[in-house]
Amino acid sequence: MAAAVVTKTAWKLQEIVAHSSNVSSLVLGKSTGRLLATGGDDCRVNVWSVNKPNCVMSLTGHTTPIESLQISAKEELIVAGSQSGSIRVWDLEAAKILRTLLGHKANICSLDFHPYGSFVASGSLDTDIKLWDVRRKGCIFKYKSHTQAVRCLRFSPDGKWLASAADDHTVKLWDLTAGKVMFEFTGHSGPVNVVEFHPSEYLLASGSSDRTIRFWDLEKFHVVSCIEEEATPVRCILFNPDGCCLYGGFQDSLRVYGWEPERCFDVVVVNWGKVADLSVCHNQLIGVSFAQSTVSSFVVDLSRVTKSGSVPHGLLRNNELLAQPTPTGSSLRRSYDRPSTSCSKPQSRVKHSSESERRSPSSEEDRDEKESKAEIQNPEDYKEIFQPRNAISRTPPHINEPFPAPPEDEPITAKEAVKPNQPVEVQTPLPKQELPETFQRPPIASSTPMPRAEPSVIPAARNEPIGLKASDFLPALKNQSQAELTDEEIMSQIRKGHKTVCMVLTSRHKNLDTVRAVWSTSDMKNSVDAAVATNDLSVVVDLLNIVNQTASLWKLDLCTVVLPQIEKLLQSKYESYVQTGCTSLKLILQRFLPLITDILAAPPSVGVDITREERLHKCRLCYKQLKNISNIVKNKSGLSGRHGSAFRELHLLMAVLE
Repeated sequence: MAAAVVTKTAWKLQEIVAHSSNVSSLVLGKSTGRLLATGGDDCRVNVWSVNKPNCVMSLTGHTTPIESLQISAKEELIVAGSQSGSIRVWDLEAAKILRTLLGHKANICSLDFHPYGSFVASGSLDTDIKLWDVRRKGCIFKYKSHTQAVRCLRFSPDGKWLASAADDHTVKLWDLTAGKVMFEFTGHSGPVNVVEFHPSEYLLASGSSDRTIRFWDLEKFHVVSCIEEEATPVRCILFNPDGCCLYGGFQDSLRVYGWEPERCFDVVVVNWGKVADLSVCHNQLIGVSFAQSTVSSFVVDLSRVTKSGSVPHGLLRNNELLAQPTPTGSSLRRSYDRPSTSCSKPQSRVKHSSESERRSPSSEEDRDEKESKAEIQNPEDYKEIFQPRNAISRTPPHINEPFPAPPEDEPITAKEAVKPNQPVEVQTPLPKQELPETFQRPPIASSTPMPRAEPSVIPAARNEPIGLKASDFLPALKNQSQAELTDEEIMSQIRKGHKTVCMVLTSRHKNLDTVRAVWSTSDMKNSVDAAVATNDLSVVVDLLNIVNQTASLWKLDLCTVVLPQIEKLLQSKYESYVQTGCTSLKLILQRFLPLITDILAAPPSVGVDITREERLHKCRLCYKQLKNISNIVKNKSGLSGRHGSAFRELHLLMAVLE
């Protein structure tokens, strides 16, 4: 009798080469979980079916890399924001450009569709939030309160509120009808990357780079609970459709949380890396991640995931909206009032917008829309996904089935492997699904192909060492007739470089021990001085990665020592070094640049003030170093991808130095 097939809890669905250059953003359709949109540095938006390897549609028109994407609730519209600040909306069913929205002055960092009306909210690196009417082709309201880039926007389920998360460590709740901030949630010690409304209760969740997830009560405006001490920051969050739990996507796992009290119900190991979005359909969680030009999709079987204990007092939520609960305890909150008609309140705010934001479409915008195209790459998939919605058919509509789970390979014990008086059954393992060697990428028809240059920065995540070849460890053959080397000769050649590697690692370990000893007996500045004295940038990077996690450790005298090292890190060929340098420079600019400029602009004091003279000397030294660094930042702000975005943000912060 054949053994029962054991299915996996999580598995990779497929892996595709999504763009001819690096992928910069991607988003899943939340209605079916089958629609995927990707944006790349090639300035294109490609639309895919999650379980099929061929591109369905390719959208062109943007002239700079795509920074943010969003798909409407009914999966009929898609909006894309670029590095230049322009926003384009396409109609997927009609396969054409619908609107071009201009008004932001910097990168579009976040987008979201209103759940009922034809409105789109956009957040930018210029710190502004704009509400757009897609039908009227204009900005109907501008919200300005954040002091740094707006990283995430979410409309409430009833469409009356808008939550915004930003790099200024705050989450703000906006009343769309009043056009003002209802409440500002503070408590995160790092930039807030993600925010999500509970599907039925007045509850909000937010995740930050400080590796915490906070839950906020939207009736009493206070924190309900906080998930802390995670190994890595959360990359995306999503409430279960019935509201029983919150899913958190981390670099190597999916975690399931409850909030009253805070606890983790389950941890599912999923090696998806840079997971960017989550969606739930047919009791399966679909997650998508990207690495360079590759996009991978994963599936988690939620029937095998523990979600119990978070539904208070046995209250049932069978994928239906709850009636407003009776306040029998602190865990039961008010539910959203969902209107049956589309939201019309924001239209009354049009009269408050400036004339430039309400202007009629110009000839330049019309030309941009004419140049924007929706190229259908796969007519069969396009007709299957989009056309049946408008067509009248006598046959029943196609219903999406759950993704089948592959069998799980379980170890077989010796007792189970051979049993007496029974024939041994040999099972052939299922072949793994492999990607084709040559993947046909979507053709680039409407734009001139650009030659791909080798990256000037070595990626932090790579599968093999840079510049390491096995032939380097073996002696070159003088002639082809020479006999093959023996194992002893090969091992002797390999051991020649082993001592050198051990010496390098021993030296670095010794340097780290020295820095640690100074840190335990002295202050932070002496520790950094010790790290700089080792003349090893890797030790400086290790120390800065720790200091960057606690902003209170930064002092003005520390900046004078760190800034020259940051200048070296920004010009390094290693991606991890550049990232650490950008993070440290951003913290210095946010905390000390206003102080430095104010002290340098102040009139000279009367008499002798040694403390003030020392502070003035430090400020002058920091100002001179920042001026040198600003030239590097300005030159690198034209780069594409994540590094270019980071340098452009630093360039904005350093504008006062010019």
